[in-house]
Amino acid sequence: MKNKIIIITGASSGIGKALAYECARMGAKLVLASRSGATSPELLQITQDVLDVRTDVTKEQDCEALIQKAIEKFGRIDVLINDAGISMRALFSEVNLDVLRQLMDTNFWGTVYCTKFALPYLLKSQGSLVGVSSIAGYKGLPGRTGYSASKFAMQGFLEVIRIENMKKGLHVLIACPGFTASNIRNVALSKDGTAQGETPLDESKLMTAEQVAFYIIHAIEKRKERLILTTQGKMTVLLNKFFPKFMDKMVYSHMAKEPNSPFK
Repeated sequence: MKNKIIIITGASSGIGKALAYECARMGAKLVLASRSGATSPELLQITQDVLDVRTDVTKEQDCEALIQKAIEKFGRIDVLINDAGISMRALFSEVNLDVLRQLMDTNFWGTVYCTKFALPYLLKSQGSLVGVSSIAGYKGLPGRTGYSASKFAMQGFLEVIRIENMKKGLHVLIACPGFTASNIRNVALSKDGTAQGETPLDESKLMTAEQVAFYIIHAIEKRKERLILTTQGKMTVLLNKFFPKFMDKMVYSHMAKEPNSPFK
């Protein structure tokens, strides 16, 4: 990763922040996109090769500006990591449809916009296009309609980009962490669009964002096409291929045990 020009969306917290720090330690030059700013004094102690771009990935013009500023600063793009994302927790029968639109605008359209404008430069460098998806992109999770739908859509989109450019040297990685200790559940949207405010999971038992970042970077270096993390995640994907009805029941039972689950 040394001297690679890497764009990371959602870089102010969670996996995106962990990716930024790890890439910086490896000598990469960073373009960090977030709505609140992602450059900290601690990060600047590691590297000065950082461009911080305030970006709302739901806005096409913001994503275009992000890519153009990266080119103006560094002249090329080697890696685009689409990490910006939000979650939700509510029954579909009760959720405000605007919540689903927010999920799709951020998780799916944010990936589409950034990829659209970065693709010519990634093709030129024969670089890496990365989407940080989820096990929810393989198996629908009850209470997370918008989240699962957006991650299924992201994965389908990235698969097509990979196939369309398979003879052009473009590397496309779909990375699917399992449940990860991060802020995403605290700020997950409830049925009316307000932040959930607390996580329903024991975060201390989950894979850390730093661990996830390590595996994603390793997968980029090895130019892997897919990355599925955690034993639970791997078993979910595998068993769902052969026993989907059984997995429906297992997923329902597992998610129903969450504190304050929206269904029983």
